[in-house]
Amino acid sequence: MSESRFGNRMAAFSFLLWGILPLYYQFLPNAAMDELLSMRIVASVPFAALIIFAIHRRPPNIAAILADTRSLWLAMLAGVLMCVSWTAFTWAMTSGRVIDASLGFFISPLTMAALGVLVLGEKLSLGKRIAFTLASLGLSYQVYQYGEVPYVALSMAIFFTLYGWCKKKIKYDWATCLYVEALTLAPIALGYLFFKDITMGKLALSVDWKTFALYVGAAPITLLPLVFYSIAIRHTTMSMVALMQYIEPSLQFLLAVFFFAEAFDNVKLVSFSLIWGGLLFTILEGWFTKRTFKHG
Repeated sequence: MSESRFGNRMAAFSFLLWGILPLYYQFLPNAAMDELLSMRIVASVPFAALIIFAIHRRPPNIAAILADTRSLWLAMLAGVLMCVSWTAFTWAMTSGRVIDASLGFFISPLTMAALGVLVLGEKLSLGKRIAFTLASLGLSYQVYQYGEVPYVALSMAIFFTLYGWCKKKIKYDWATCLYVEALTLAPIALGYLFFKDITMGKLALSVDWKTFALYVGAAPITLLPLVFYSIAIRHTTMSMVALMQYIEPSLQFLLAVFFFAEAFDNVKLVSFSLIWGGLLFTILEGWFTKRTFKHG
C-alpha cells in the first residue's frame, strides 16, 4: 500500500469515529464542561503513554522530548487549540446542538483552504473559489435569518484547522506528539480541578461512579480518532484530509436529524444546501483533475 493511500485510509477512519461520537455524549447531558475538559486532559496522559509503549516497546523518552524545545512548544500550542475546538464540540454534543457541530466540520475544510491562502501563500482553484463563495453565502444567510453568528461552528472549524497546521510542524512522531499535548496541559488541568474542589465544593464528576467513568472515558473515546488523524496528517496531504473530513459532519448531521430529532428548519436547509453545493464543486474538481492527471 502506498504511503498516501495509507494516510487516506487513516484519515477516513478517524473521521468515521468522530462522526459517531455524538452517540457517546448523549450519556452526558448538561455536563460540567470545565471538569469534563480537565478530566479528559489528565486521563489522556496514561492512555497516550500506553500507546507509545505498545508501539515502541518502551516508555516515553522524556529527555528526547525536552531536547526538541520547538516541537515541545508547538505540541503545547496544539493541545490548547484542540481544547478550544473540543470544548465547543462537546458543548454542542451535550446541549442538543449536534447540527451546529456538523456545520462546524462542514466549513472546516474551507478554513483549511483559507489558511493555505492567507498564511502559506497558496492559490485557490476555481472549484475552491466557488465553494468559498457558496459557503460564505450559506453562513451569511443563517446569520441574517437568526440574527446571530454561529460561534460554536466557527470556533470548532478555525481551531481544528490551526491544530492540524501545528501538527504538520512538530518533529515528534505522532504518538509522542499526542502524549506531549496531554502531558504539558495536565498540570494546569489537575490544578484547576483541585482549585475548584477547594473553593466551590464537590465536583460534578465525583457524584457517582457512572458519571466519573463517563468523564474518564472521554479521554480514550476522543484520543482514538486523534491517533488515526495524527497518523494520516503525516502520510497524506492537507487537501485530502480536508476532503475526507466531510465524512464526520455528514454522519453527525444524519444522527442529529434522524436519530436525535433535532429541528432542521428552512433556514438551515438553505444554508446547508449552499455549503453542500460548494462541496460538490470541490469534489467534482478533484475528480476531474485526478482523471486528467491519470490520462494526461
